[in-house]
Amino acid sequence: MTSSEDTLRALRAALLVSPDNLPLRQHLADILMELGQFEEAEQEYRLALSLMPENHFLQFNLASAFYHQGKNSQAMVLVEQLLKSAEPPAIVHLFYARLLLHAGDTTNASVHFHIAVALDPEMNDPILAERLGNTDVSTDKIAVSEYKSPKSKSSEYKLPEYELDVSTAVEAPLEQPSITFQDVGGMDAIKEEIRLKIVHPLAHPEIYQAYGQRIGGGVLMYGPPGCGKTYLARATAGEIKARFLSIGINDVLDMWLGSSEKNLHELFEQARRSKPCVLFFDEVDALAAKRTDMRYSSGRQIVNQFLAELDGVESPNDGILILAATNAPWHLDSAFRRPGRFDRIMFVPPPDRHARTHILRILCRHKPIEDIDYDYLSKKTVNFSGADLKAVVDLAIDRKLQLAIKQGIPKPLTTRDFLAAVELIHPSVTEWFATARNYATYANENGIYDDILNYLQQTKDKNKLF
Repeated sequence: MTSSEDTLRALRAALLVSPDNLPLRQHLADILMELGQFEEAEQEYRLALSLMPENHFLQFNLASAFYHQGKNSQAMVLVEQLLKSAEPPAIVHLFYARLLLHAGDTTNASVHFHIAVALDPEMNDPILAERLGNTDVSTDKIAVSEYKSPKSKSSEYKLPEYELDVSTAVEAPLEQPSITFQDVGGMDAIKEEIRLKIVHPLAHPEIYQAYGQRIGGGVLMYGPPGCGKTYLARATAGEIKARFLSIGINDVLDMWLGSSEKNLHELFEQARRSKPCVLFFDEVDALAAKRTDMRYSSGRQIVNQFLAELDGVESPNDGILILAATNAPWHLDSAFRRPGRFDRIMFVPPPDRHARTHILRILCRHKPIEDIDYDYLSKKTVNFSGADLKAVVDLAIDRKLQLAIKQGIPKPLTTRDFLAAVELIHPSVTEWFATARNYATYANENGIYDDILNYLQQTKDKNKLF
């Protein structure tokens, strides 16, 4: 056991006896920070602050713990609170300047950097000054003049030791999916559309170039939840052995003005660097809502940035297939449906009988089964989505596990087990179709929801649920 581990063990033992001992608590947190155990250090600093909430040193150290974990927004809140205190030391301004630069606010970052240097020349950071684009620390005199020399010296604080990555680049995890179209039940028409957009162009680029067609494009998939839109997008990347970037609303939206647009741009740039690449936006209506419905300009700016990226204004999107999924296409800004953007809009309905059979077979792979009548099960699961079918399989397995534990003998799943589960699960798409019917009937401009009306008519003719 190392001396640091011995110290941690001794401090924790002492705190069990005296949990309200502030110096011990702070010492434990400081050692955890030195060892790189930032999450544990955060918890200890929180406990210490509960004993002394107005302690500026503890607030600064907690901000450092946040900073090391990439929790820059939380660190920003604490540092701003410190700046409101009487005569904050220079190092607080320096820390704030770094956080502001990371958030993309270069102007205010420069102000606080110059304040830090004016209060304490040792705070001059040439690298930060260069990234701010201004090495003249004599500027911002008006802002600096408002601050007096601090009573507490910056040396009493400890700035995080590693250099903050002030680039505003945001990256999402790159995947290399192993599933292909063979793992997707049904959706034959949509698969063929995607093949036409990306699979065939990659296999026969010379033919597409002869017709002046670019490789890539946008496909928008809409329909009730749980019908396999996300799974199909991932399978598309696996089909062409391309990289896959799945983008959610949390990957783009940021509380700081202008940061969301930068995040969106960087994610597109990441896809362009990784081509061939499938760039998938789930719940795209959250990022591409109708601008006329927005109360604040920040939301409209995100939509404008999204449209510019789809158009490839700064960089071409050749070699990128942009897929998007939404359960509410009626909330999408109409500009996204223009040619060159999401010029293929595909309705993804619940799987038909053949597709349900295929999905059930896929879901039962590698599971102990016995004489499963998949055709009969697909007949009994009319209007079930892919997610509903998975729920049926999971419920059947759960019941079989309970029985196996009681009897001590595992037995294979049978058709009867699945039928019992089907009786307890109802189609989850009914509510969606109730809403979609209204839009398709009364707001079907240019026939964009004809697929929904056709599907509803077909299901009515076959005496189905809708």
